[in-house]
Amino acid sequence: MSQFAPLLRKDSQPVRYLVVDDSVFARKNLIKMIELFGGEVAGEAGDGLTAIAEFNRSKPDIVLMDITMPQMEGIESVERIVRQHPDARIVMVSSVGYQENILAALQKGGLDAQVKSWLGPGANLPVTAEQLRAVLGNAQVQEFARQLGLPVDQALKTMAQYLPEIVDKASPNGVLKS
Repeated sequence: MSQFAPLLRKDSQPVRYLVVDDSVFARKNLIKMIELFGGEVAGEAGDGLTAIAEFNRSKPDIVLMDITMPQMEGIESVERIVRQHPDARIVMVSSVGYQENILAALQKGGLDAQVKSWLGPGANLPVTAEQLRAVLGNAQVQEFARQLGLPVDQALKTMAQYLPEIVDKASPNGVLKS
């Protein structure tokens, strides 16, 4: 699924990531981005305690770790991982409220039918890059593009392509899992 030159380690193998977030939505979104850039997902976890076990099992190159999670917070999980593996590379991320804010903005911006189709059963209605730009506004779109390291048009195209599928998979019973 890679659309960009892959991020490679010194041994020319793809960079391997462990994705840790209690939000299925956030995990799937991060996984899509990793795959889009040619990375490899070594594992995923929904809490800090599982993250430690997954780190030991998968030996990833980079961990993307949520801050706030059940069972064990990301900060404590990082401390334990680094204590056992001083060379571990961990990036703290947080999407608290992000997915709900995006969906609320889309619904209020006239894309309620699309959002309902993603949350409900049946086919997902598409959304275009132009619709996303109009609803989310330039500041939000530019920040999204900056975080991805992509030009704005490419970031919008990527979001339009993957957002319906990500929301659909993160809401199997019609409710967004956070």
